[in-house]
Amino acid sequence: MKLQGKVAVITGGARGIGKSIAEALAREGADCAICDVNPEDLAVCAADIEALGVKSLSCQLDVSSLTQCEETVNKIIDKLGKIDILINNAGITRDGLLLRMKEQDWDQVIAVNLKGTFNCTKAALKTMLKQKSGKIVNVASIIGIMGNAGQANYAASKAGIIGLTKSTAKEVASRNITVNAIAPGFIETRMTEVLPESVRNEMLKQIPLARFGSPEDVARLVLFLSSDESSYITGQVVQIDGGMVM
Repeated sequence: MKLQGKVAVITGGARGIGKSIAEALAREGADCAICDVNPEDLAVCAADIEALGVKSLSCQLDVSSLTQCEETVNKIIDKLGKIDILINNAGITRDGLLLRMKEQDWDQVIAVNLKGTFNCTKAALKTMLKQKSGKIVNVASIIGIMGNAGQANYAASKAGIIGLTKSTAKEVASRNITVNAIAPGFIETRMTEVLPESVRNEMLKQIPLARFGSPEDVARLVLFLSSDESSYITGQVVQIDGGMVM
């Protein structure tokens, strides 16, 4: 197993892409701390992870609070002993055209997506720096690269994650800590399945591989970036979009 003896933290890990990532890491032997705001989803996910033969820890967490992130990291270290892998996956959308966008919708998306990534990274880095090893994978989006009408807040948050990834990677490389980002395209999740069929068809036309991605596609990439197989890769943004943005 690639991750035997490792401890992974996955934010937004109780469903969708986050849960698929947690399951992929667990199948390779990693004990998993699942962090999410939804207690019901957390309970189900924890049981599913433990069924894979590893330890699971549920942590109800609002990533926009640095205090909560620091307290959660301390809890994880107390219960699981360390943190080897951090997956910053928690994210929300509050779509709307810029001129009509409420300030609250801007602030919430930035607070969860971008500040949340900062908060969790800052909290987890303390222990990674001491142990002189660690893997951090930030979930950005192709929207942070190409932009999208009606998603100025989301695009800004994901573009910010890309800049944060590159800067952090430079700061911690000397301590054997790698920091990378992934930029998913159109992935089949609860968030995307509610889109009108006309919108889905239009998106599909833009994808050379002629299919939407699955959470499992994303999880396999995150697994690679979390393992020793990617030990010479840092500060990179890996697009997983079926060729949608080239």
